[in-house]
Amino acid sequence: MRKILLTASFLSFAFAGVFIAGCGPFWVDPYIVVKESSLNWVSIRYYNMNKLPARRIGVDIYGNGLVEVKSGTSQLVSNDFASNHKSSDWDDIKTHRIQIKPEEANDIFQHLVNCGVLDREKYGKKSKAKAFQRFIAVKANICTHTYSENVNIFEVDPDLAENLLDVVREFEGTALKGDLN
Repeated sequence: MRKILLTASFLSFAFAGVFIAGCGPFWVDPYIVVKESSLNWVSIRYYNMNKLPARRIGVDIYGNGLVEVKSGTSQLVSNDFASNHKSSDWDDIKTHRIQIKPEEANDIFQHLVNCGVLDREKYGKKSKAKAFQRFIAVKANICTHTYSENVNIFEVDPDLAENLLDVVREFEGTALKGDLN
């Protein structure tokens, strides 16, 4: 009996020690201070389905300041591994590369983090709207915090969607400006 009591006592102290040593909750605060790193990236995909064929715009921003903007109706705009090469719009893609300062990329990352791009608690709450003619999705890796759900942000967080759309507008030229609305 004494041996069982000692074992139980030891195990309870061991669990308490592990808990106090830093095993805290499983969630992490999504509102972080972004540190400059070339490993940070954000990928935004926007479709306007008001007109057919749907216009697609993809903006990839990397921590080293490289911004790649793709636009067109081809599936290649949103999927580098698209395989429907017999599609009539397969070659309707334009790619532009822009180099900005890494500090500017970091400012964009911080703005998106402040808007809640890494906050998983916000997602999964559907909007009451029945149909959306616009689609925007984001994938991100910022300071080892990741987000990669393929949901329409207009449905789950319209404010974040507008901020993401502002980033797209910032880098997309005026040629497709009318297609963004």
